[in-house]
Amino acid sequence: MLKQLWRTDAPLTFTGLLMLPALAIAIAGLLLDPRIITDAPAWLKPAKFAVSIAIYVFTLAWAFTLIPEWRKTRRVVGWATAITMVLEFAIIALQAYRGTTSHFNFSTPLNGVLFIIMGVAIVAQTFISIAVAVAFWRQRFEDPAMGWALRLGMIMTIVGAFSAGFMTHPTAAQLAGVHAGQGMPIMGAHTVGAPDGGPGLSGTGWSTEHGDLRIPHFIGLHALQVLPLIAFMMRRRRLSSDTRVRLTLTAAGSYFTLVVLLLIQALRGQPFLRPDALTFGLFGAWALVTVICGWRSVNLASAATTPGTI
Repeated sequence: MLKQLWRTDAPLTFTGLLMLPALAIAIAGLLLDPRIITDAPAWLKPAKFAVSIAIYVFTLAWAFTLIPEWRKTRRVVGWATAITMVLEFAIIALQAYRGTTSHFNFSTPLNGVLFIIMGVAIVAQTFISIAVAVAFWRQRFEDPAMGWALRLGMIMTIVGAFSAGFMTHPTAAQLAGVHAGQGMPIMGAHTVGAPDGGPGLSGTGWSTEHGDLRIPHFIGLHALQVLPLIAFMMRRRRLSSDTRVRLTLTAAGSYFTLVVLLLIQALRGQPFLRPDALTFGLFGAWALVTVICGWRSVNLASAATTPGTI
């Protein structure tokens, strides 16, 4: 598989392999560097991004094996993605080494320039990725369910990437600081209802006391892994092609709804693990509708194969 990925897209495969020693360095930093940045270990963010980048580029390289005719698209998107991800990780690691934040940091001209470079690069890469979504929509797949998983997964990944825009808006406290003549050393935040930092979930740092926009952003970004994985798991079961397509579409609709609900919860300043009655009811309705739609998808196939059934 690794050889196939390298033949399909060497830049993406190289980037994925590069993240493995990068992760090792970040883990060493977690063990040896006691510094804390916004209430989290200094090297936690580089470690998380190394894992996330590796998963994304390996998935994209694998998806490229299914669209062999789209060579120019694969070459442009592959190189753009590889360069952007290496640049992003390098800046995040550099800022961790310097003992400061990589995101929303305008405390010095250097910090501001580094954050702007990251932002411009990732926005450009996301727009370029739309070409992959177009290729998926125009490609005919031997496995229709996998085709739909890739099409809808790529779209949701792009939407998930753009959801980061919610984090870049100045908070009310930051705007008040500007009006008070204090400037804006930090512009934007992933926490809603409080400054970044504070108690967070182990391993992720997601806020346990306030809303956190990183949660819907993360879930949305990884739709390109989750939906194809669901399609692959269904392929191993004795289900008809039409049934697998219906279940894939159901999973995609459910996944997108989950991202929207998580975004609403975060924007309301509500911790993920402490939903109020309204949020709890919405998630309950989401789960119930998902189960009903999944059952209906399978039941339609059973009815179609039963003699005398209308």
